Amino acid sequence: MIQGGNFPDESEDTQHTAAERAAAGSRSTWVSVGVNICLTVAQVSIGILSQSQGLVADGIHSLSDLVSDFVVLLAGHHARKDADEDHPYGHQRFETAASLVLGGLLLAVGVGMLWSAFRKLESPETVAQVHIVALWAAGGALVAKELLFRYMLAVAKRVKSSMLVANAWHARSDAASSLVVGLGIIGNLAGYPILDPIAALIVGFMVSRMGWSFGWDALHDLMDRSADETEVAAIRQTLAQTPGVQGVHDLRTRKMGDLIVVDAHLEVDAAISVEAGHDIAVQARLRVLQRHRVLNLMTHVDPWRRPDMDRAGPAAPMG
Repeated sequence: MIQGGNFPDESEDTQHTAAERAAAGSRSTWVSVGVNICLTVAQVSIGILSQSQGLVADGIHSLSDLVSDFVVLLAGHHARKDADEDHPYGHQRFETAASLVLGGLLLAVGVGMLWSAFRKLESPETVAQVHIVALWAAGGALVAKELLFRYMLAVAKRVKSSMLVANAWHARSDAASSLVVGLGIIGNLAGYPILDPIAALIVGFMVSRMGWSFGWDALHDLMDRSADETEVAAIRQTLAQTPGVQGVHDLRTRKMGDLIVVDAHLEVDAAISVEAGHDIAVQARLRVLQRHRVLNLMTHVDPWRRPDMDRAGPAAPMG
């Protein structure tokens, strides 16, 4: 599963502008909105009429997808805002905050499903036999959700958006839950009514687990978690290969939505002028910004093969 905006197969992203990424994300999310509206109405209605708790639970899951779609659209709108005085690095973390909200939403929905299923299992005699139309509804929902997942994940990977990845996997969780619900309905029709609330219980567990995973991942990103090791290594290599750079140390990164903020110390020949060292640092910064998903790079120039006073301890008191 891809989470948290890590795209290890590609360390550079020069193909898509911010506007292109936003437009692609908006289109895929509106497609998801249309699909989830249809599924929510169909699943809940048919679930109630056919007396299938599992199908109703699956419909509620589709409803949570619909709500999350609007959260994504709202966050995407705010994330596109330019930097301002209060947000000098821009508003990219709106996407991370949206992923945290999605995780909390999934967790809340999953816990609600678990509670409802437990109540049914405490009174198995109240579980009614479902109508076969529920099975057809579950099968149709499974196909629709799986197709939606594949479409949304393809878009998310193409434009490298962790928020869209989270929303795509939300759709995949719905596809998996529809499969479980279908099996529960088959068991109910075969003479084992208890299998329908058991299916709802499994769906609740799946949703809760995914919600916790997304929420925990987004929380770490909001706490300035570094980029993945593959991406950091690629940035280090770009800096080290810049003409005039003799070494790189103290390279630090932190996530800013789907972008990265980088700090690095560059070692240059101690004999060159301050202006020449500055020009090397500027060139290194431009190379990183052009080749990687880096929002900003702060550089510090150190003399090569000379003592680095940044690493020395506090100076002894005078006199």
